Amino acid sequence: MPQIEYFFATVSPYTYLAGTRLEEIAAKHGASVTYRPLDIIGLFARTGGTPPKDRHPSRQDYRLQELRRQSAKLDMAMNLKPAHWPTNPAPSSYAVIAAASECDHDPARMGPLVAGFTRACWAEERDIADDTVIREVLDAAGFDAGLADRGLLSGAEAYGRNLEDAVAMGAFGAPFYIVGDERFWGQDRLEDLDLHLSGKP
Repeated sequence: MPQIEYFFATVSPYTYLAGTRLEEIAAKHGASVTYRPLDIIGLFARTGGTPPKDRHPSRQDYRLQELRRQSAKLDMAMNLKPAHWPTNPAPSSYAVIAAASECDHDPARMGPLVAGFTRACWAEERDIADDTVIREVLDAAGFDAGLADRGLLSGAEAYGRNLEDAVAMGAFGAPFYIVGDERFWGQDRLEDLDLHLSGKP
């Protein structure tokens, strides 16, 4: 069974644009997925990246154009400058970690949860650092809203470990998919991941 290590950030617009296509690909190939939310700004700092706010204006403008084009291409609603971004990604990430532990990283359950958090941020103008929002997203995805309060220490430890593992495994952005030695960066590389799992170079 192929194993996909999935590094992502709940505040990443590109993680939002990935939707649940990873889960469709995993189901198609009988692959398992390990969901690894992480601190994307921490990852940038460790791997030579630059936070969006610190990028040259030309890069900032291009990023907004690219998000507009990609969201239109995928027919996904998107606010390019959401009211609650940036926000603290840790609370929602801890909830994802708790949920993954609860359902053994089942893609059929985890995909809608991750999509729910990113959609709340990028399409619904909701603050995913807010406890009420976290509970609502958990509930909407079929999880116990109480997961928002459980395992916070273990969630924090896993969150930090995910960052260390991402750096060690060669990830430098989000979303990032790793299968063995093969790495795929960005929602626009999901087709390449699909081809790889099909045995094509």
